[in-house]
Amino acid sequence: MKNVLKLGLPKGSLQESTLKLFKKAGYNISIDSRSYYPVFDDVEIQALLIRAQEMARYVDDGVLDAGLTGKDWILEQNADVYEVAELNYAKGGLRPVRWVVAVPNDSKIKSIRDLNGKRIATELVGYTNKYLKSKGVKAEVDFSWGATEVKPPYLADAIVELTETGSSLRANNLREIETILQSSTRFISNKKSWKDKWKRQKMENIVLLLKGALAAEEKVGLKMNVPEKSLKRVMSLLSSMHSPTISQLSDIKWLALEVITDEKTVRDLIPKLKSAGATGIVEYPLNKVIP
Repeated sequence: MKNVLKLGLPKGSLQESTLKLFKKAGYNISIDSRSYYPVFDDVEIQALLIRAQEMARYVDDGVLDAGLTGKDWILEQNADVYEVAELNYAKGGLRPVRWVVAVPNDSKIKSIRDLNGKRIATELVGYTNKYLKSKGVKAEVDFSWGATEVKPPYLADAIVELTETGSSLRANNLREIETILQSSTRFISNKKSWKDKWKRQKMENIVLLLKGALAAEEKVGLKMNVPEKSLKRVMSLLSSMHSPTISQLSDIKWLALEVITDEKTVRDLIPKLKSAGATGIVEYPLNKVIP
């Protein structure tokens, strides 16, 4: 029997960003809009689309060898899984997400203690109850099937809701009073599968490539030609993962220089490099950066 890794991919808000990340990592995935079975161009991976909220339970049970889900849902499911890696990406970008307590702007509730005896709506019922208990707060926590932001003030006094930027809360005239959990995406493994030599190596290889793809998201490569007399000035402007690669051109008075740097700095950096004497500057995107 051939070796196969049963891998769960998150369906829903994380789906698009996860498929994009795998593609950048080098995996081509075919998926029919009506199918829950994505097909990898790697025959050793058998994939299934499952809601992130349920992923940890299926990995814990051994239905799946591995999967990607948020730390929040691992805690909510109280799942006994091995966390192989933290992968800092979410629906909207490369940042952790937060579960926050929010109330209407005109609410008299100012702190977590003011929730005593109140009604709270959330998808994260189990963790919210544990958090309130740890703070000595007794409140009624109801499961919300969605559109949680519209529940206050008539259907709930407060909500516990997932946010990346807080813009949706503000649009619904809600204000945050406390963050109860910060969460990021995790690559998780069934503990028995992790002890299997082949499966473990397969998961480690996938994680290596996914991490490399994430690292490349905020980096770009720069190539340029630099006259020897300007090298010191150009070098003073550059920061890189390691020392820049420098090679001699056929004209011995010129050098070719290549470096990897933060994308956010390039807009300001390129004019300075030009002024310092660099020419033929080429910026190019990266698929993976493996330390």
